[in-house]
Amino acid sequence: QVQLVESGGGLVQPGGSLRLSCAASGFTFSSYRMNWYRQAPGKERELVAGITSTGSSANYADSVKDRFTISRDNAKNTLYLQMNSLKPEDTAVYYCNARLGYPTSVPYWGKGTLVTVFS
Repeated sequence: QVQLVESGGGLVQPGGSLRLSCAASGFTFSSYRMNWYRQAPGKERELVAGITSTGSSANYADSVKDRFTISRDNAKNTLYLQMNSLKPEDTAVYYCNARLGYPTSVPYWGKGTLVTVFS
């Protein structure tokens, strides 16, 4: 079955960095676009970044542009999110996401990893 397992979250001070990982299994990872979402306390889940199946193109939310970098290693079935210059407003649970299937795609989610940026 499809599994997405996030890791790498933790506590960090403003201006610090973290790298999140998402280990994927149960599907052909290299065939699908992958995404990172986040959900802050009391807020809706929002798209942070997405990357094409080959890794050739990525898009970012305006709030993280120039600070976060999404990447993937298709040989390792792993998705990454490098987060630099972290701000308190980046505090959230970060989720790995894939939409699988055609023509109707089904969203799959990991359990998330908590990032806390404290001052």
